[in-house]
Amino acid sequence: MARPLDHAKRAEILDAVVRYIAERGLADLSLRPLAAALGTSSRMLIYYFGTKEELLVQALATHRPDLTAVFAEVHDAAALRERLWDFWRANTTGSGAVSVRVMLQVLGAACAPHGPYAGYADKATAAFVTALTAGLRALNPDDEPDVVATVLVSGLRGILQDRLITGDTERTDRAARRLIDHTIR
Repeated sequence: MARPLDHAKRAEILDAVVRYIAERGLADLSLRPLAAALGTSSRMLIYYFGTKEELLVQALATHRPDLTAVFAEVHDAAALRERLWDFWRANTTGSGAVSVRVMLQVLGAACAPHGPYAGYADKATAAFVTALTAGLRALNPDDEPDVVATVLVSGLRGILQDRLITGDTERTDRAARRLIDHTIR
């Protein structure tokens, strides 16, 4: 008889996977060294998650905020700008920054033809654009809210990538603020 899943252990592993990849990178990710660093075996990781790719997808899913809630009940442009700015700050510091570092690596890997993360990356991007579009639509439905959301999501992602590459927090904070302030009117 198969051993039942230990949900607490599973949650602990998912959290540790994101930290591991943020520190070491996705490009050379291998189950054996990952398992050793997590204090488990590659066999147990496969038992819990099936594949290395599914492990990473589930780990990132546990770190994704409820984007619908982030942009819900925004009644004016100033409130939406502040909500986005708060979201920016939450994702550039602490555990949010760790998740973002891994997410950007996954998005890059998803660009490869037949990449194992393409489905996840598509869903993650769509979730962000859809949630932000709903918030924008409530403010001004005639201003192509899906296009404005795409500009913001893609622009902020690019600025995040710049920040991770250059380490220039001051300039990238100013750039993110400008993008948010000039895009949401």
